[in-house]
Amino acid sequence: MTPVQTALAVAIAVVLVTLAASVRVIREYERGVAFRLGRLRAPLQPGARLVFPGLDRLVRVDLRVVTLTIPPQEVITKDNVSARVNAVVLFTIVDPVRSVMAVENHAVATSQIAQTTLRSVVGRADLDTLLAHRADLNEDLTMSIDAQTGPWGVQVQVVEIKDVEIPEAMQRAMAREAEAERERRAKVIGARGELQASEELRQAADTLSRSPAALQLRYLQTLLELGADQNSTIVFPLPIDIIGPFLERLPAVTNGAPVARRNP
Repeated sequence: MTPVQTALAVAIAVVLVTLAASVRVIREYERGVAFRLGRLRAPLQPGARLVFPGLDRLVRVDLRVVTLTIPPQEVITKDNVSARVNAVVLFTIVDPVRSVMAVENHAVATSQIAQTTLRSVVGRADLDTLLAHRADLNEDLTMSIDAQTGPWGVQVQVVEIKDVEIPEAMQRAMAREAEAERERRAKVIGARGELQASEELRQAADTLSRSPAALQLRYLQTLLELGADQNSTIVFPLPIDIIGPFLERLPAVTNGAPVARRNP
């Protein structure tokens, strides 16, 4: 092999090795932000792309939804109750170039913004709102964080408050309050039941008073119920309407002296 052929073979080998080392595969869910000699190139789309070592620098940007957990934050609510609140943030990259050019590390920056915003928003709400109206707080958090991360090409999709830890003394106070509320409701329901029962009894008394036969039937039914219990002692209730005529015909004695009978 002549020297020329050897040099040509070496040159071809170097070119092939360089091309092999320059091939970068961009996945479908990624975009490539490349710099050539420090100058920004157009974003690289999915597929096989050439990135020459020493000339180009490639930054891969993941376009999938990123789950970011916010560590527990010590906050003081509007009604001066200390609590520990943690949350989760779901965001995605909508502009790969700005996510690289506008901020050094978009994930760390989003995490820091989310922590400060969480303390700020929760600090403006009272404990009842924090416990019972999380949806409104989540929406407020999402809008506030997204407004700050938008210039970075980061879109915040969801912010959810995961857990709220309050002092044990406050938990006991809330348990006593809930118990008192349940007792109040039970008393109100019992009073309403007594009122309805009294109304039904009044209507039943009015109906029986208009029909003496119905009163006698009710009396006989009561005797039947007492006899069905097989009690050793049976008490016979006698309505005054039944024994009244007999009492009128018997001499009544008051203080040892007979009382005049009333003519029937």
